[in-house]
Amino acid sequence: MIDRRLNPRALVLTLVLMLGLAGCSLGGGASASPTAGAVSPTATIAAAASATSAAVAVAPTAGSLPVAPAVAAGNIPATTTAATTTTAAARTAASPTVGTATTGLPDIAGVAAQVRPATVLVLNLVQARTRGGGLPGQATPGGGVPGQATPGTGAGTTPQGAGSGFIYDPAGYIVTNNHVVEGAQQLQVVLPPPDNRTFTATLVGRDPQTDLAVLKIDGTNLPTVPLGRSGQLRVGEWVVAIGNALALQGGPTVTQGVVSATGRDEQEPPSQSAPNTAGPTLYDLIQTDAAINPGNSGGPLVNLRGEVVGVNTLGSSQAQGINFAISIDGAKPIIDQIRQHGAVTRGYLGIGGATVTPAIAASRGLTAMNGVAIGQLDPGGPAAQAGLQQNDVIVGLGDVSIQGLKDLQDALTTRYKPGDTVAVKVDRGGTTQTIQVTLGTRPGA
Repeated sequence: MIDRRLNPRALVLTLVLMLGLAGCSLGGGASASPTAGAVSPTATIAAAASATSAAVAVAPTAGSLPVAPAVAAGNIPATTTAATTTTAAARTAASPTVGTATTGLPDIAGVAAQVRPATVLVLNLVQARTRGGGLPGQATPGGGVPGQATPGTGAGTTPQGAGSGFIYDPAGYIVTNNHVVEGAQQLQVVLPPPDNRTFTATLVGRDPQTDLAVLKIDGTNLPTVPLGRSGQLRVGEWVVAIGNALALQGGPTVTQGVVSATGRDEQEPPSQSAPNTAGPTLYDLIQTDAAINPGNSGGPLVNLRGEVVGVNTLGSSQAQGINFAISIDGAKPIIDQIRQHGAVTRGYLGIGGATVTPAIAASRGLTAMNGVAIGQLDPGGPAAQAGLQQNDVIVGLGDVSIQGLKDLQDALTTRYKPGDTVAVKVDRGGTTQTIQVTLGTRPGA
């Protein structure tokens, strides 16, 4: 089960702690989004303190874990040479490549120093209810009277969620998750310490199907992080996840791990606006054991060169070390379309499908060993109207070979548009058929 939720009371009280201890202008502004990695405005101070205590209790000691966790914690293995006592900053300065220390060992601290300044807190704000009418399921921000405005977030607004994002363009463009900004009446972006600048953000556009959104802020001397290439990732390669876990004060949290797998497909949980409807299936995901916690949604997953290779989005509640990020190679064309048009226009087939795996093939009795197996059909959708059937396996779309869901989604997003008639090649019980389908527009798009 994929989990992006946090008990809505904890974050509000955590924010109170933030105001009291840090004098932060966020007020009650840290909370959680309805999906994994976004924080709901309700974690208790006790929960936050408990999480902190747990983190301290399991912190690795030098020599007890691989070098990267030890370096990230500031614990450098002791040797008899004076050179090994060099600080992380000095090692980074001496290294030819960010993230690689002179000893050849991963320098997580160097990566964090490069990327954290451009990793922002995204606050999802809604209009506060009148006195005595607080938001459903939420504690009153700051412990005051229900319905009062939250300090520091603007008159009459209260946070309904908080997540992360990263500035990738000095003009102020920010990438985040759709579920972080969904339902917002106002969006606020806060840069990490020591900058601490706060901006009202403009929503350029969002794409629920890929869980991506683009924001814009107006500011000068904005820190940025470069986009890398996820297609070059190797399984076992070190990566670093950065984001505002639980929206705790002090700036983004840094976790490290490896690329566990690439090319994963995973279904999102239902959104807050449609709790009884299954979320979209995300494709071409990076699986990593770097921790992605509530509040990390929309933050960057970076390689040891400090380049974004993924957008953090999902974490599993039923297993340890199974977390997902949207690959940046798949995200780039979506981001570009949003920037140019404010939305993504794609051809609509009207199917629910999954990449064929040996397990899916065995369970459904399929003969095809690659392609996209149709599990659901919109009765009034283009595919059903043209004669496609459940358990058909799509192996071609026009002149595009379909090996899996990524190929199908890419073709519908970048190659074909609503109104195009395309030849859909399917494997039906071992026989290949070609069916002409006129693509439509997704309902509600």
